[in-house]
Amino acid sequence: MEHNNNALYNLRHSAAHLLAHAVTELYPTTKLTIGPVTEEGFFYDFLPEKNFKEEDLALIEAKMHEIAKRNLPIIQKSISKQEALKLFKDNPFKIELINAITDAEVGLSCQGDFCDLCKGGHVASTGDLKHFKILNISGSYWRADKSNQALQRISGIIFPTEQAMIDYERAKEEAAMADHRKIGKQQDLFSFNEVAAGFPFFHPKGFIIFNKLVDYIRNAQKHTYQEVRTPIIMDESLWKISGHYDHYRDKMYFTMIDERPCCVKPMSCPAHSLIFKEKPRSYRELPMRLSEFGLVHRHELSGVLHGLFRVRAFTQDDAHIFCTPDQLESEIAHVIKLATDTYHKFGFEKISMALATKPKDSMGSDDLWEKATNALRNALIVNNVKYEVREGDGAFYGPKVDMYIEDAMGRQWQCGTVQVDFNMPLNFNLTYVASDQSRQVPVVVHRAIYGSLERFMGVLLEHYKGNLPFWLAPVQVKLLTITDAQKDYAHSIMTELNKLDIRTELDESSDPIAGQIKTAQLEKVPMMLVLGKKEAADNTVTIRHRNGSQEVGLSLQAFLAKIQELNK
Repeated sequence: MEHNNNALYNLRHSAAHLLAHAVTELYPTTKLTIGPVTEEGFFYDFLPEKNFKEEDLALIEAKMHEIAKRNLPIIQKSISKQEALKLFKDNPFKIELINAITDAEVGLSCQGDFCDLCKGGHVASTGDLKHFKILNISGSYWRADKSNQALQRISGIIFPTEQAMIDYERAKEEAAMADHRKIGKQQDLFSFNEVAAGFPFFHPKGFIIFNKLVDYIRNAQKHTYQEVRTPIIMDESLWKISGHYDHYRDKMYFTMIDERPCCVKPMSCPAHSLIFKEKPRSYRELPMRLSEFGLVHRHELSGVLHGLFRVRAFTQDDAHIFCTPDQLESEIAHVIKLATDTYHKFGFEKISMALATKPKDSMGSDDLWEKATNALRNALIVNNVKYEVREGDGAFYGPKVDMYIEDAMGRQWQCGTVQVDFNMPLNFNLTYVASDQSRQVPVVVHRAIYGSLERFMGVLLEHYKGNLPFWLAPVQVKLLTITDAQKDYAHSIMTELNKLDIRTELDESSDPIAGQIKTAQLEKVPMMLVLGKKEAADNTVTIRHRNGSQEVGLSLQAFLAKIQELNK
């Protein structure tokens, strides 16, 4: 949402001002900071005299509706910096913003007697703001820097029509039912504990899913990538060479080892560069593709932590491809194909791409950035991949193509990425001997398919509402016996299923069969075998599927053949 002439941007932008206006009328001593538009809606950060509580949000939303009904014209104008400094003399946050403006004049947006610093981009009047909702309150920091003043953020969402808001509420209810945190608890997959806020604990069944994700990518790239393992803690000097210290240190964790400052790695690329540099390299070794399921740590504010979607430690299916400039476009194409094949395997059919270009906070020359961006663009065009351009969204070291999947509820998730980097090889003085015996600098392609395995697992759980495909389910078959007399038969079936590597459980409870079925359904087990006197006598099974359908009297041999086909 970057363009001020965008109708939805203007609606959200005006809603942020309406929120600030309402808070100002209700709590006049509150200091206003900033209130931008987001991809989902809007928010405003405040410094209240007394912290807001959840119960205050309904009052704030009601006041917003009251102001909206006044139908106040929204007037955009410019005033001198001197006037602005006088107008906001009691607000140190606004003073700081005004002093940072290099122009002689600053923008001001006014509605009634409320005015705020603003470059513009609004609806005509507050009366145009009708279908909105305040969502939540969370913690934040001034300029997103934890060393600055702690603030409170109020977030909201607004829609152009009543139907759009109804659709949103319906989708929100559906998403709440499919919340991966709820599913994780119901199926005993993972948990969080206050002793390690933001760090997930994977339970046995959850770790089965995690390992199946690892297995899939490891198998998909086994003939083309070389898997490595690198340290989690490395000397601070490494991150200064790579550029992360200057551009990323707010997200990094630090520690001391033998009085030497060290960093807990937030990504694996510098370590992979050291492996490449360990010995002289020839052009015959390129492309060299190094992969790692690397555990990385990144500091996230407590207010944004959200189940597996936003954690402080996660596993990247990371890879770095060291190649020649001539190999670059084909390597990008291979990554895109691997990603699309992977997403299709997991049931995601709607995939989109976005080319992210040079950000303001970047390193390297414009010429190298242009070469990298053109390589990505050409690879997309040659392979007939549709894409959009997101200006300024690239990594600090290079442009990238981000890959998005759409889930069953129509939500988009950014997962994979392929990034072209001419800068890090220069920083680490990486070279290879070319065919003419000259020393050349390789290009590095940074690549991830899942992005974060933890986050991708959360997306999968919500996409399938916990009903994972048979091959991915932590428990694939559950054996249910009508009486204890069928336990021996159940154990013999389990032995056969174990030989086929089918993940199987036997319900050992004393519950009646109806209770056993209910438990298995809550656990979203794809297939239940109901075993009674007749099944044991005839060497057959009755299959009860997760959706409630049944297959009665299937021979054990036919069942085992069926199960092998399903597990592919």
